[in-house]
Amino acid sequence: MNVLLKSAKICCPEDKNLHQKKRDILIKNGLIEKIAAKIVAPKNVKEIKLNNLHVSKGWFDTSVSFGEPGYEERETIANGLDVAGKSGFTDVLLNANTNPLPNTGSEIVFLKERGTNSATKLHPYGALSVLCKSEALAELFDMQKSGAVAFYDYNVPVHNGNLLKIALQYVQNFDGLVCSFPEDMSIKGKGMVNEGEVATKLGLKGSPALAEELQIARDLFILEYTGGKLHIPTVSSSGSVKLIADAKKKGLDVTASVTLYNICLTDAALESFDTSFKVRPPLRTKKDTTALLRGLRNGTIDFVTTDHRPMDIEEKRVEFDNAAYGSIGLETAFGALHQLTTDLDETIDYLTKGRKRFGIDNPIIKEGLPANLTLFDPDVSYSFEPAHILSRSKNTIFMGHQMKGTVYGIINDGKLNLNVQ
Repeated sequence: MNVLLKSAKICCPEDKNLHQKKRDILIKNGLIEKIAAKIVAPKNVKEIKLNNLHVSKGWFDTSVSFGEPGYEERETIANGLDVAGKSGFTDVLLNANTNPLPNTGSEIVFLKERGTNSATKLHPYGALSVLCKSEALAELFDMQKSGAVAFYDYNVPVHNGNLLKIALQYVQNFDGLVCSFPEDMSIKGKGMVNEGEVATKLGLKGSPALAEELQIARDLFILEYTGGKLHIPTVSSSGSVKLIADAKKKGLDVTASVTLYNICLTDAALESFDTSFKVRPPLRTKKDTTALLRGLRNGTIDFVTTDHRPMDIEEKRVEFDNAAYGSIGLETAFGALHQLTTDLDETIDYLTKGRKRFGIDNPIIKEGLPANLTLFDPDVSYSFEPAHILSRSKNTIFMGHQMKGTVYGIINDGKLNLNVQ
């Protein structure tokens, strides 16, 4: 793949000589050959001119679900990665929620092989416990050797505290990373939305923030006892932010992520009874969204994730009590986040952080290095509508939401994936 990007404004705060400069970028055989004010396109090089073109290093998402194998009707790996690329992501972490679940090295190899032809690189999680039942550890070392980036029973709490303790101790032998979904099921019970005024008003079963915070407190106590590395995905309450901040002050090796919808929306959205808003963790209050965004900005929370989770229409077009959890999020990631932050450098920072934590090389925009780039226009404003959905499943929490910025696509691994005609 040989291309020449014309008049691209480069977003690269770590390089003051390039940041916010308009440059032509020549890419040959997947490598950045030249960056200059003006480059004449050599023969056999595709010239790309796009309106208000901006370029940053490729974006990264720490929590994506597709479906394949087992739930291909929701999404396939090939189309899911195509959607990710057209949404600006050059690397995504694939959750362990398929059928069969990735418990062994061979299943990790299968997932990686299914993603080899895409411009977006797939990095699979391995299940932490066999069949995600929190009874026995899965084959962690074997999976890490086969390419698993961390171990996570997606959206399934590790109810067995001793198993978490053993896992944190065991993975220290090979520098592994353990993830623990923050939810105490005995407290959550049958709750499906945030416990509070909105749930009471609508007659929906509430799940208190206490369910999340108790689990986080337990996990942090175990981490302090064992050592090791812990990642707490998709926190959603102000109390959780405080617990994580206190743990970091103690020097514990812990990171945390927040979903985009948990910093953009509150449980007030539930008043429509639209099952698109049934997500896990649930939408909470304005106090929580404020604390989560503050925690993200001061570094207490490390990463933003789309928590992209496709679901069949049959799983969503039912009574609220019976509807499945989840929302797609790749297509709305940039527009919703940039609408929230309004600061481009801040938006790009959130979209590019996290690779180091999961042992993935961090791309650099520099001559002679591989091109791992996202192409976008940060200034377009629009309302997100069905025509903007690229996924097979259409369950989006951001339908009708005001967006700022659109994505043209990516260049990565010697491949070009553009969302333009």
